Amino acid sequence: MNTAMNAPTHSSTAVPALEPARLTAALEWRYAVKKFDTARSIPAVTWQALEHALVHAPSSYGLQPWRFVVVSDPALRAKLREVSWKQPQVTDASHFVVFAARVGVGDADVRRYAEHIAAVRGVSLESLAGFQGMMSKAIAGMGERADAWTARQTYIALGTLLTSAAVLGIDACPMEGLDGPRYDELLGLAPLGYRALCAAALGYRAADDANAALRKVRFPSGEVILRR
Repeated sequence: MNTAMNAPTHSSTAVPALEPARLTAALEWRYAVKKFDTARSIPAVTWQALEHALVHAPSSYGLQPWRFVVVSDPALRAKLREVSWKQPQVTDASHFVVFAARVGVGDADVRRYAEHIAAVRGVSLESLAGFQGMMSKAIAGMGERADAWTARQTYIALGTLLTSAAVLGIDACPMEGLDGPRYDELLGLAPLGYRALCAAALGYRAADDANAALRKVRFPSGEVILRR
């Protein structure tokens, strides 16, 4: 198998820009859905685009210290709901994704990433020695803070998914109300070296979700954006 041919691509060619008004409208339209329409499912082509958004989410160094668990099994989702304060979004949404961060990130992760860069870009691993060494030194210097760092990286991916969903007209609900250790157990994450941080339920809002009619509450830009 040619690794380079199966890797995400990058093009310097500009893509058609999204109209600013379209982005603004999408962000104002979205909210954390509390009740999903159980009869509607996200089309396969749309879900494929959202998974693509996850794969292309940015991370420091491009290291991608995460895993995204797409949970499709109804029985498993029912078990997860029980350890998520019984929130109905877990089982009622069309799709449910668990965001897991790398635990104990270190040299092995850096080397794996460097080897992947070499394969995708067709360069020697030796040519990446400086970059690889810099990453290893930086991560080692974090010490016990490394797990907090991978967690922050993983939340970047959550934000990427939420924005991408809104632009595509897909509803979502980010969720932190979950029992992380029980999620790890049910999803078999600990043996893989990952821990569950948060999740996202995605689908379509129910017509009677009362939160849909509520006005979005945000402080004015003058209060949250500082200009110097």
